[in-house]
Amino acid sequence: MLTLFHAPRSRSSRIITLLRELDALDKVEVEIVDITRGDGSGRKDPANPHPEGKVPLLVHDGVVLWETIAIIQYLTDLFPEKRMAPHAGDPQRGRYLSWLAWYAGVVEPVLIAQAAGVSHPYFDATFRGPTEMAARLEDALKDSPYLMGEHYSAADLLLHSPFAWYPAATPDSAVIKDWVERCGARPSLQWTADFDARVAAVA
Repeated sequence: MLTLFHAPRSRSSRIITLLRELDALDKVEVEIVDITRGDGSGRKDPANPHPEGKVPLLVHDGVVLWETIAIIQYLTDLFPEKRMAPHAGDPQRGRYLSWLAWYAGVVEPVLIAQAAGVSHPYFDATFRGPTEMAARLEDALKDSPYLMGEHYSAADLLLHSPFAWYPAATPDSAVIKDWVERCGARPSLQWTADFDARVAAVA
């Protein structure tokens, strides 16, 4: 049994989108929970088993998974048919896993620091900055439509998401902007937006 704890219009919306891409939504029970949001609204929901009251949280046969990266990797391995990730043993597997780790270890810290107006030499030396982040993406996309080449993957779903959510953070690069637009045109994104709107209206 798979259960996803989800709050509409939050980081867990990416997991709803992934499940739609994997054609696996009928195999997952989606539990809607409240979360504390950046504008001060919401609350820590007692119905959410996440110890910090966050989402996404996935429970599979009693095993609890937290953190978006872990959940993406787990689900793409669990439902390999749609080829949203290279399988174990594929020569491209390492590249794919590196993009997921790079998102968590570099992209989110850099974007959050940029939004907060925070800058420090220690931070820049560890995580790099917006210029280096943009250069890395641009280099990966200059000769192919997606991060893994010709095929859209969960790496694209994840890495384009902050720019879709907050367009002002998108680097001033035609290559990157075209990629964000290409990823954002996936029908799964619109499906998730409609799903979240319905859920939010009921809540």
